[in-house]
Amino acid sequence: MIDVADRENVLKLCQVVLDCTDARSLAEFYRSLLSLVYGPGDEPPGPGRADERGGDWLVLRTAEGAPQLAFQQVDQLPAPTWPNGSVPQQLHLDLSVTSIEELKAQHERVLALGGRLLSDQKNGPDEPFRVYADPAGHPFCIFVA
Repeated sequence: MIDVADRENVLKLCQVVLDCTDARSLAEFYRSLLSLVYGPGDEPPGPGRADERGGDWLVLRTAEGAPQLAFQQVDQLPAPTWPNGSVPQQLHLDLSVTSIEELKAQHERVLALGGRLLSDQKNGPDEPFRVYADPAGHPFCIFVA
């Protein structure tokens, strides 16, 4: 239990950072999927302009400005082979919807945005869900809650 006097020293989660070999394209995937917005200065550059920020670090926020996801450019990143293979998932995001109908609708969105289905458990008795990989190979789940 945290003492009330120590509340100012409590850590708070700021954002989840995903390593990727193409920060801009992965940020665009999640921006579209989760209806997020770029942090100040991280927006895509205008036509014909170099994307300096997209080759390094990008942050996505809620419309209200709260940080959510960040994308860090790396030279190499072995794609997870989870659930079968030698490269574990290492981290995954859990996203939720309120109905099986919404799960089906989000399935179409994920595929249209460049994600791919890894596992379909939509007929599960307790908590229907599907597991996807984003365009960089990071797994994420969408479940009915």
